[in-house]
Parts: sequence; structure tokens; C-alpha cells
Amino acid sequence: MRWSAIAVLLVLTGGATIAAEDRWSSAPARPGGDVVMRIVSVEDEDENPLAAGKAAAEALKRAMGPSALKVVLVSECFEDRENKEKTLKGITSVLPETIVVGGATYGSFTQDGCTDYDSVCLLGIGGDGIAVSAALVTDLGTAKLTYDGHQAEIQELLHTAGRKLAEKLRRTDQDRLLILVADAHAPKNQSLVEGMQQVVGKPFPITGGCANKNAGQTFVYFGGKAHPDSAVALMLAGDFRVALSGRQANENEKVIATARDGAQEALSKAGGKPIAVLAFNCAGRRSKLKKHEDELAAMQSALGEEVPLFGCYCAGEIGPVDMAEKGDAFSGGAGWHVMFTVLTK
Repeated sequence: MRWSAIAVLLVLTGGATIAAEDRWSSAPARPGGDVVMRIVSVEDEDENPLAAGKAAAEALKRAMGPSALKVVLVSECFEDRENKEKTLKGITSVLPETIVVGGATYGSFTQDGCTDYDSVCLLGIGGDGIAVSAALVTDLGTAKLTYDGHQAEIQELLHTAGRKLAEKLRRTDQDRLLILVADAHAPKNQSLVEGMQQVVGKPFPITGGCANKNAGQTFVYFGGKAHPDSAVALMLAGDFRVALSGRQANENEKVIATARDGAQEALSKAGGKPIAVLAFNCAGRRSKLKKHEDELAAMQSALGEEVPLFGCYCAGEIGPVDMAEKGDAFSGGAGWHVMFTVLTK
């Protein structure tokens, strides 16, 4: 049975909600409440994306236990819009479509291993100690523009889009982290981040990644539906802490070393008990590895193998840029990076 948007939002917020087709907000976080994050990953061995999406959603529902879901972040890697929409249909046959957001990626990685084609990974965020505000902007206007030929136009369009997206989010004094998923592959992602920073401020922590840039794959997801040339933002708020790090590399040994060092830096800065780790990683980094699993093993050497890990391979990453001259902004948009965020209580 498919849940209606109104019913879902009432469940999420107890009747107090900000809701529209392009934005929604959950109930506020309860001070001292639980923050629950669970990750599941499913590979489609039977060439049935509908079944894969449904299986992932059912596994996530079981993993969350009694904790009510606030949002579900999707990383999926199926070819062509038809199969992507079947995956979403499978997910939303089990979970409320309103809270299903995310993007098309080049694959995912969790504590259980790495996946690429024909796979779906879900991050469930719930508990009464965390609140979520979500927003969508469509028609960015930059999908067919090249950075070399249209740099000024791209910058203007994405600055505007970033401002609009940030302005749609509910703001509170408990805001901790902004997650951005966009069809704005590097280096376009920098301009989108700059637009959002005009609203949230340059010091505010922002992380995320850009959708698969191959033709026909560049979708982000909001309300359980696919949107090209668009961007999605999630504001996470509550009584928890975040620590971020970013590392850049494009050679096998350096990719492995920076994965370990970046994970270790974020973990050491976080303090407290880890709830989960988010890792938005460059698909180009993975292409430089002799074995894909080596980078994950390096992360696990720093993080351990127990803390929930949600990772995806992107076409441009958002977080602390690993450059000598960073300017005064905490986060930026770049390529060849892995961006870690550790959430702790």
C-alpha cells in the first residue's frame, strides 16, 4: 500500500509541518533523543530492479526496528531511467515515497563491501533526536552547458539555484549538517555550494556528491521521483555533533592512503561515540585502484568495521576541499576527493 504524502507528513511531524511539492520538514528534534542511522545494500543478481528496491527497503525497515524513519537517502546504480524508476517503485512500495531522496551514482560501499552496476544502497535516518528538512530545485539550466564554454553562465545559474535551495530549508539553532545531492558534476558543483553559502554562511558544514554524469543517468530523487538537471538538500538538526574531512588523490597508493588518513582525521576530530560515517567518494578515484576493495579496507583500518558506513561514488564531491588555498569557506565543490563526515553523540 502506497502512503499518501499528507499521511506521511502527519506521521513525521505530529501535524506541525512545512510541506509542499518541493520541500518538507519533520518534527523538531527532542533534546537528548536517540539518533538512529542504518545502512543496507542490495545487488540485483536477477536483473530485477523492482525486486532489488523492494528488498533493500524491507531490509532497511527491519534494521531500523522501532525507530521511525525521518528520511531515506538513496544511492543507486542501474542503467537507464526505466530501471531507475523501477528501483524507486520497489523502494516506495515499502517506505513512504515522500521521504525517499538521493541520486544516481556509480555505485556504493558499506561495511559489507563495494558495489557498482545493478545495485542500490539505502541510508535510513531516524529517531526522535534528529530532525530533517528537505528541499528540491529543478531546472538548474546547466545540464547541457560545458564549464569551458559557459563558465560565467554556469556560475550565475548555480549561485541562484543554490540560494533558492537553501532558502527552502527550515532553519533552527540545532542545525548541524547540510547534505547536497545534485546534477552538477565537478567543477560545476563549486558554484552550487557557493550559492547555498550565501544563505547558510561559509562556515556551515556542507557535504554531498553529484549524480552520475553519463548521458541518461543524471537523476536526483525527491519524493520518490526522478528529476534531471536538479538538486536536493537535506538539513540535519539535533543534539549530535559532526566532524568532516576531505582528501584528494588520483593514483592507486595515494587513493588508499588518503582514504585512511581522511577517515582518521574526521574520526579524531569528532569526539564522542560514532553514530555513522558518510563518505562521498569520487568515481575517478576508484578507477585508479588496482582493487576496489583496497580503499574500503583503508577506511576500515581507521574507522573499524562496526560503525555504520554509507558511501557512494560520485561525479564531484562536496566537503572540505583538500587544497593549499581554501579561502574562508569550510566546504567547497571539487573532484578527485573523498569527503568524510562522522556523526557522534
